Amino acid sequence: MALKTFVKISSVNNLSDARYCAGMQVNLMGFSLEENNKNYTSPEKFKEITAWLSGLEFVGEFEHTHPERILTVLKDYPEIHHIQIQEEIHLKMLVNTSLGLILKKQINSAEDLGEIVKKATSYKNNGVTLLLVSDNLVIDSGIKNMIKDLAESCQVLLGFGLSADKVLDLVETTGVKGIEMEGGEEIKPGLKDFDELAEILEALEVED
Repeated sequence: MALKTFVKISSVNNLSDARYCAGMQVNLMGFSLEENNKNYTSPEKFKEITAWLSGLEFVGEFEHTHPERILTVLKDYPEIHHIQIQEEIHLKMLVNTSLGLILKKQINSAEDLGEIVKKATSYKNNGVTLLLVSDNLVIDSGIKNMIKDLAESCQVLLGFGLSADKVLDLVETTGVKGIEMEGGEEIKPGLKDFDELAEILEALEVED
């Protein structure tokens, strides 16, 4: 089993999500490592979950934590090889580490996306992968072309506007590196309703 594009799953906080997504051969699995986050994964829980997994890499996800604190926290998570942050100002303090860098950018308008496009070469030169997310932006032809321009200059993961019937076309026409989706809550331990996440992953499966 394999997928037709690169996939990152974020905010994983339970073994059901983790084992299902690993079985579907996603590429990256993200865990929130900030204690005040509802999806926080402690070092002990992280080890319990990842002990069952193989064939993928792990991302430590942060929102506002200072880089010095990030590097201290990661000492308790030696299996993590990528960092995801949201504060762009923190990039310069992390680019010289051996860790992969993902910058999560919330975009609410074409203007927001245009400003990001202007910085694309800088992101590429610093080895930064951009994760684009939005709560309200519709991917029309204009937005699609802007994402395509961005993806031609740096690595982009698309984290919005995804659906099972459109995801392949969206990846192919924009040229993004791949997509990102968020894990959900377990109904109860061991019982999981994957809904849209599963539908999209199944749409991306390579047929035998």
